[in-house]
Amino acid sequence: MDQYEKEIHVVLLNWQKEMLRRPSLLNKLSKKLQTKINTWIPEKVHTAITATIKQMIRAVLFGATYTSPNPTIGKNLELKEAAIQERIRNYRNTAAIEGGITGAGGLLLGLADFPVLLGIKLKLLFDIAAMYGYDVKNYKERVYILHIFELAFSSHQHRKEVYLKMIDWDEKSKSLPDDIEKFDWRNFQQEYRDYIDLAKMAQLIPVIGAPVGAVANYHLIKKLGITAMNAYRMRLMK
Repeated sequence: MDQYEKEIHVVLLNWQKEMLRRPSLLNKLSKKLQTKINTWIPEKVHTAITATIKQMIRAVLFGATYTSPNPTIGKNLELKEAAIQERIRNYRNTAAIEGGITGAGGLLLGLADFPVLLGIKLKLLFDIAAMYGYDVKNYKERVYILHIFELAFSSHQHRKEVYLKMIDWDEKSKSLPDDIEKFDWRNFQQEYRDYIDLAKMAQLIPVIGAPVGAVANYHLIKKLGITAMNAYRMRLMK
């Protein structure tokens, strides 16, 4: 390893420990409360939300394969990551501006932020994957992208399960079915929705919606970028 790789290896090890850390009491209580609230929501509503997110993500996944850059080959890791961090900053600023605009627009524009932000997040993940040298036209790389998304926006309990699926991915992916329908869409949408509920609901409130939307989107993209970088470092530096 060169000096840069030694430094980020320490960062990676600390991140991996965080992924395996047991949830705190507050995390457990919060998750139990959210789970209880979910039981009050009619099943047909859950079904409708699941179907909406599933189709939305499918559209982004299969559409982004034609707009994402080709895998980057030849650069050393330090140069790749400098470019990736710049790309994350660009997406982060775009998401913050979008959140501020939709937050200022009241309920309807606030609701419109949901699919727009989802598209920004997934497109960022496609760009990061390609910049690390992975071919996003490969279905199994797109499944890994979905796991990164889950890892960034899930409860502590679910996060550990996802992380363990991602360890030694290059070997595990060989046994994956070549069918995106096998993905657990219901759990995916519920974990994601539960994670962002508190952060995003205030965006729908008049007056404070704009700053809340900008700040929430800024931090959500920042978290996603950090998660993605470490998820790919885990494969590159095994």
